[in-house]
Amino acid sequence: MIAYSKKLLPLFSVATLCLLFSCNKEFSSDNYIAYFGGEVVNPKSNYVLFLKNDEIIDTLFLNEKNQFFKQFDSLAPGMYTFKHDPEYQYVYFDKNDSLMVRINPVEFDESIVFCGRGDEKNNFLMELYLKNQEDRSTMFDIFDYDTKKFQATIDASFKKNQNFYSKKKENIKWNDDFDIYANATLQFHHNSKKEIYPIAHKLRTGKIINDSLPKNYYDHRKNIDYNNVNLTNYSPFVRYLTYMMSNVSYSNVNSTNTTTEALEIHLHKLNIADTLFKSAKVKNKILNSVAFSYLLEDQNSENNAQFIKRFNDLSTDKESLEEINKLANSIKLLKVGAELPEVSLLDLNGTKISSKSILKRKSVIFFWTSNASSHITACHKKAIDFQKAYPDYQFIAINIDDNHEEWIQLLKQYKFGVVNEFRAADFDDLKSKWAINKLQRTIIIDQNGTIKNGFVNLFEVNFTNYLK
Repeated sequence: MIAYSKKLLPLFSVATLCLLFSCNKEFSSDNYIAYFGGEVVNPKSNYVLFLKNDEIIDTLFLNEKNQFFKQFDSLAPGMYTFKHDPEYQYVYFDKNDSLMVRINPVEFDESIVFCGRGDEKNNFLMELYLKNQEDRSTMFDIFDYDTKKFQATIDASFKKNQNFYSKKKENIKWNDDFDIYANATLQFHHNSKKEIYPIAHKLRTGKIINDSLPKNYYDHRKNIDYNNVNLTNYSPFVRYLTYMMSNVSYSNVNSTNTTTEALEIHLHKLNIADTLFKSAKVKNKILNSVAFSYLLEDQNSENNAQFIKRFNDLSTDKESLEEINKLANSIKLLKVGAELPEVSLLDLNGTKISSKSILKRKSVIFFWTSNASSHITACHKKAIDFQKAYPDYQFIAINIDDNHEEWIQLLKQYKFGVVNEFRAADFDDLKSKWAINKLQRTIIIDQNGTIKNGFVNLFEVNFTNYLK
């Protein structure tokens, strides 16, 4: 009972502050005071970062009850970010908003609840974000559908979210500035699926459907302000632009040379960005995204040098230039015939082992997370099927989550059998050394324990060609 009371104490404090902050206090027109605070359950560090446009405004340290609180004497209305490494999320402040938030890093996004003045619109944005996340984690199979079925499926999903958005907008009565982000969260998730479909359908089925798409399929592109600086750092916008440029580039590049195809496609993306975006902030953000995508796909050193030269010509962001050039140099270490850099893994008993100890024979390494439920079964099914056809290979699944018990429970639930299961002991270290930036990444090791192909996709139609 005593322990339970102690557990409730910080919650009561936060709840009390929420009640105080919810009061309809009047503020003068020149008063921009705002408050931000909250509680971190199971903190991974002793602070929370508060950012605007990826720049740190303040470091909010936790007290002995793992709470933080800050009065901003003058906080301009707009979208901000709070970050408790390695996770982050958005928070929107209108004039004089006073917001409290509860965070649990174990289930970061799912745990976030706002209270206080300005809470309704932020809780709406989180709820819509989680709806999109759930949809994203289960949508792999829809890219196999024919065009008519695919369109009907995503339209039905969009209509549900649109109704949710419209009802909340009417009830909360948020302003036009906030609606930029609310509408972007709704629209760009839907439009992203439309941009992904032609590429993913070809990748998964081998069929090209570009010519069979309805004439109005891409009409959504006409209504987008590609230079909206308010959205420069907003992930739904950046994610959509990345997908859109990939789709345009794949549709316009018809290379018959597989060695140069990826280079031509990504050079085309750089040139699209240079032409389409007038805002330097937006342009640099997209150039950076294109560079990350390319460097983790094409491992031809001559091609890479040509790409980096063009990227360096176009980007004006010194920090990004340094980061991309550093990544390019790191990827050189993952070339064919090299040893995969050593990382620490955890086995089913929680024992830490070296990756080198399990990579002494032909191996296929793939990755998964509990946050992408359809991918869990899809990637394991692929691995099991491939293992039957190529028994000389061992298939190694690496979970990138940090909750050991949840990982064990999922494995008990799914019972994948022949696949060797491990969990990353330090995903940040693995991500850096193995250059893991997308879930579909697969690494193939040869009989000598060296890299046969470090940058393939388990879902490629011709994946088995890499195993021969």
